[in-house]
Amino acid sequence: MDKNKHHIVFFTGAGISQESGISTFRDANGLWNNHKIEEVASPEGFEKNPQLVLDFYNARRRQLDEVLPNEAHHLIAQLETKYNVTVITQNIDDLHERAGSTNVLHLHGELRKSRSSKNPNLITDCNQDIKLGDLASDGNQLRPHIVWFGEEVTEIEKAIAITQSTDLFVIVGTSMVVHPVASLLLAVPFDAQTVYIDTNPDVEEGINLLVIKEKATIGVRMLVEECLPY
Repeated sequence: MDKNKHHIVFFTGAGISQESGISTFRDANGLWNNHKIEEVASPEGFEKNPQLVLDFYNARRRQLDEVLPNEAHHLIAQLETKYNVTVITQNIDDLHERAGSTNVLHLHGELRKSRSSKNPNLITDCNQDIKLGDLASDGNQLRPHIVWFGEEVTEIEKAIAITQSTDLFVIVGTSMVVHPVASLLLAVPFDAQTVYIDTNPDVEEGINLLVIKEKATIGVRMLVEECLPY
């Protein structure tokens, strides 16, 4: 990292990927693509019906081939030419990487990776469907490399360390009041600026906090054109 460049950390959520056609985590009924959350996003659900869970994530992985990064993804990637940029994302898609971002930390895992169902550290690339009987190198069933409910967000400490070095912390398309963004906000340096881009912001502007009430593509463009460079 070039210490002479400003360090911008983007924390992104479902709102940025929604504009590319990827559905948000859950709808108003608490369902995820018509499935109960615990059926497809918990260790217990995988143990009870592994085929259902594999089919669910296989479909979501295939969807990645049908969607493209949007303007917000591209603008964030282009900022690397002038700034040190780190993306911390809750999203499990690869749209940031496909837009050109080179420093991306996925808090909740990645659709294009799989791992052993018994060893969370045994991770491999995955661009095809995962089937029952597909085994990791330790002989256990492969599962999606996704952090499910009840599982540890192992990258959170790394995310906190990254945030502690930021000059500008930009939240895009996710709530500021839920974990893990709430804990990351505590790690933002006192003299750093925070920008919150969301269509329905759940906080008011304050000291060192600028709220842009727009969807991701418009809000990130406004940030780039009106708030940068410093």
